[in-house]
Amino acid sequence: MFFIFGFGAKQQDLGPGETRTCMRCHNTTVWGRTRESKQLTLFFIPLARWGRREYEVCGICGNAVAV
Repeated sequence: MFFIFGFGAKQQDLGPGETRTCMRCHNTTVWGRTRESKQLTLFFIPLARWGRREYEVCGICGNAVAV
């Protein structure tokens, strides 16, 4: 028997977030909102997802803040 399975994190872009000043690069921009969850797949079909979290990412330096 041959099984193709995978395990990893899936990221989904949710569009623009708030306008913030970054703590790392000190620029004020609109941050992007992202949802990330871990998932287990079998034959490229997701079987289980867990550990969902949302965060916003600075568009300049990539610094992330949990929402």
